[in-house]
Amino acid sequence: MIAEIIVDVAAHPIDRPFDYLVPERFQPLIEPGMRVKVPFGPRKVLGFVVGTKERTDMERSRLKPVHELMDIVPVLNEEMLKLAKWMKDETLCFEIDALQVMIPSALRAKYEKRFVLTGELSEIAAPLRPHFERKPFLRAQEAEPLFSLLKKELDRGTISAETDISQQTAVKKARMITIESSEEALEAIPIRANAHQQLKLREFMKAHAGSTIESAELQRQAGVTLPTVTALLEKGAGTLKVTETYRSPEMMTEAGNVKPLELTNEQAIAYRSIRESIGTEKTFLLHGVTGSGKTEIYLQTIDRVLADGKEAIMLVPEISLTPQMTLRFKERFGDQVAVLHSGLSAGEKYDEWRRIQRGEVKVAVGARSAVFAPFRNLGIIILDEEHESSYKQDDAPRYHARDVALWRSRYYRCPVVLGSATPSLESYARAQKGVYELLVLDRRAKNQPLPEVRIVDMRDELRNGNRSMFSVELAEAIREKLEKNEQIVLFLNKRGYSSFVLCRDCGTVMECPHCDISLTYHRAKEHMKCHYCGFEAQVPDLCPECGSEHIRFFGTGTQKVEEEIAKLFAGARVLRMDVDTTRQKGAHERILTAFGEGKADILLGTQMIAKGLDFPNITLVGVLSADTTLHLPDFRASEKTFQLLTQVSGRAGRDALPGTVYVQSYTPEHYAITLAKDQSYEPFYLQEMAVRRQNGYPPYYYVVNIQFTHEDLMAAADYADQTVKFLQQNLSPGTVIIGPSASLIARVNDRYRYQCLIKYKKEPKLTETLHQLIRIHRSEWIRRGATLSIDKNPSAVM
Repeated sequence: MIAEIIVDVAAHPIDRPFDYLVPERFQPLIEPGMRVKVPFGPRKVLGFVVGTKERTDMERSRLKPVHELMDIVPVLNEEMLKLAKWMKDETLCFEIDALQVMIPSALRAKYEKRFVLTGELSEIAAPLRPHFERKPFLRAQEAEPLFSLLKKELDRGTISAETDISQQTAVKKARMITIESSEEALEAIPIRANAHQQLKLREFMKAHAGSTIESAELQRQAGVTLPTVTALLEKGAGTLKVTETYRSPEMMTEAGNVKPLELTNEQAIAYRSIRESIGTEKTFLLHGVTGSGKTEIYLQTIDRVLADGKEAIMLVPEISLTPQMTLRFKERFGDQVAVLHSGLSAGEKYDEWRRIQRGEVKVAVGARSAVFAPFRNLGIIILDEEHESSYKQDDAPRYHARDVALWRSRYYRCPVVLGSATPSLESYARAQKGVYELLVLDRRAKNQPLPEVRIVDMRDELRNGNRSMFSVELAEAIREKLEKNEQIVLFLNKRGYSSFVLCRDCGTVMECPHCDISLTYHRAKEHMKCHYCGFEAQVPDLCPECGSEHIRFFGTGTQKVEEEIAKLFAGARVLRMDVDTTRQKGAHERILTAFGEGKADILLGTQMIAKGLDFPNITLVGVLSADTTLHLPDFRASEKTFQLLTQVSGRAGRDALPGTVYVQSYTPEHYAITLAKDQSYEPFYLQEMAVRRQNGYPPYYYVVNIQFTHEDLMAAADYADQTVKFLQQNLSPGTVIIGPSASLIARVNDRYRYQCLIKYKKEPKLTETLHQLIRIHRSEWIRRGATLSIDKNPSAVM
C-alpha cells in the first residue's frame, strides 16, 4: 500500500503529494485525512494523508516508509480534503496551509530537536551520564553547554540527533472516583482512631455512597488532601478511573429552554422562504434594518434544520459579538452548541472542535474559522453582518468565510443565509441580479421607531471656540441621559490616548524608526507604540530635531476621551472597550456583562462595540468622529463609513425607550453620512454604485492586489516593475494593471512595500499567470530577500 502525503513544508516545489510506503502494521488503520510522521530529507516532518493507492511511478526501492501515525481516526474528512484543493487554487496558497487552517491550533505540529542515547557513552563523555539517567533523551535547549561533548558522541554514533513531533495541546484527563455503594462496606474499612482526615473522608463517602465525583472536587467538598483520598481508595473505599474530559469555555449562562418568539409578518415571510429551501444550495441575502429581528429568524431556521437531523454553522464577525450570540443560542439549544473563536485557549478550541467532530453537538457558533467546523451533514450556514471585512483572512490562505460557506453549501446541498443591515455592495448587486434571493425586513421587530439621528458640524463648534472632542449638543444630551439613569454608547474608531506626538516649534512628528508611520501615544505606561511592528519608546522630554520642550499630543484616542469624560461628567461610570482593554481572556464577555447589568453608565469603544450589541437601556449613541474611515485612500472608504455609522446608530432605542444618535463630523455633507442618518441603504447603494462604475471598481470589476517587500528600496521598486511588465505580457489587453506604486505605508518593520492592482471583468489566464509569477518568485526573487503576497478580492487595498 502507498500513501499520498502532503508534507508540512511550505515551499513551491514541495507543494504536491509525495508517495510513501505504508508498513504492514499501519495498513489496517491508515486513511485519508490522518496526520503522520514521515522522513523528508534528513529530518522527520508531519504530513497529511490525502489518498492511498496500490501503484506508483517511482521505483519501490526509493520509497521511504511512513514512520508513525499521529491519529487513530482521520482529523479531516473527504470533504475537507477537497475543500483544501479548491482553496489552494482559489487563494493561491500552499495546500499544507489550507489543510492546517482547518484544524485547531492545538493539533498543529510542535517540532523539538533532541539528542537520544543509542549506545554506551565514552569515558570523556562522563558529564553527560547524569542527564541521560533521568530520561533517554536531552532537549536541544538544555544541551547548549554540552555541545562539544555531544558532537564527539554524535560522531561515535552513541548519540543520535532527532526531531520530535508532537501536537501542541494534549487531551485533558480527569481523575474520576466512584465511591463504594455500600455504606456498611465503607463503615467496615479499618481506620485508626487518630486518623482524623480519613475518618472525616469516610463520613463524606457514606453520605455520597455509589456516586462518581472528580478527585479534585471530592477533596474540595470533603476538605481533605490527595494522600488521604489515595489511602482510603487503597483500603477499598472506591475505584479511580482516569477519563477523557473537555475544557469548558466560560459562558454567561448554562443550557436553558427559552421558547421561540412570535414572528412578525415580515419575519415569517423570510423564515418561510429559508425553511422551504432546506435541502437546496440556495443563497439568501437577509437585508434587515438594525433591530429587525434577524437573530430570531436564524434561531428558528436552525431549529428546523436540527429537527431534520442536520447541523448548522452560525458565523459572527467579532469575538465581542460571540458572547451575546452564544448566550442566545445556549438559551435555545442548550448543550447542542459548540463555540469556536480566537478568544478561547488552544485547549478549549481543541475540545470544542472534538465535540463537533464526534457528533456530540449540532450547532457551531463562532468567528471566521468556525466556517471549517467538521460537521458531516450540514443543513445551513449563516453569516451575520456579512459585510464585515473580518470575514476575510489577512494572511495565507487568504480565504473569505463567505466563499468557503458557498463551497460547502454546494457540497452538502444546503442554503446559506447572509444577514446584514448594510450588505456589501457585491452581495446586494448579486441579489439585484437574482444570483442571491433578497429578503427584506424594513421594520424593527417590536415596531420601535429607528433612532433620531442628528449630524453635528464640528467646523461650527471650532468657529464658536469649542475645542473639546464633545460638541455642545452631545455634551448636553449625555448629561440629560445620566440624570435619567439611561445608558450611553460613545464610539471612536481609534485606541490609545492620542494619534501622534508632535513638536509645536518645528513640527516634527515622532515616527517609528522601522515603519513610515507615526507612533501612537499610550497614557497608561507613558510610552509611544507602533501599531504595525510593535516598536515602543518613551515620550522624549525634548524634540530630537530642534531640542524644544514643546512636545504635545495631537488627535484623539479612547484613553484621552475617557479622561475628558471624567472631567466633563463627574461621577459617570465608564467602561472602555478597545484592543488594549480586551487583551485578557474573557474580557469582552466581562465588559459586556457588566454594562448589561447596569454597572456602568457609558460604554466607550472602538469598532468592536459598533455591531450586534442589544441592551434595552441604551438611549443615546455618540459618534465622536465620523470621518476617521471616510478619507482613507481605499475604494471602500465610503461604504465602510456608511456601514459603521448605520450599525452604531442601531445600538440605540432597541426596546421601549426611544433612542437618539449624535454624529460629529467635519464633512457632514458627504452622502455616506447624510444617508446613514435615515439608514437609507438603497439610495446609498445607487450613488456608490455610480462612483464604482465610473472608476472601474468592484462589483463592476474584480480586483487582485499584489504586494512586494524588500529591505532595500531600489530592489523593492525593481521587483515591482519587473512583475508589472510580466503581467502586461501575459494577461489580456482588456485587463487593467495599476502601478506599481509605493504602498500607503511605504515601510513596515524595515521593509519597503510596493504594490500593483489588477482589475478585470473576465481574465481566463489569471490563475495560470499568477501561479507562474509565484514560481518565478520562488526560483529567483526569494533568494534575493524579496517577499510577494497576492490577495484576490481584497477587503482593502492599502
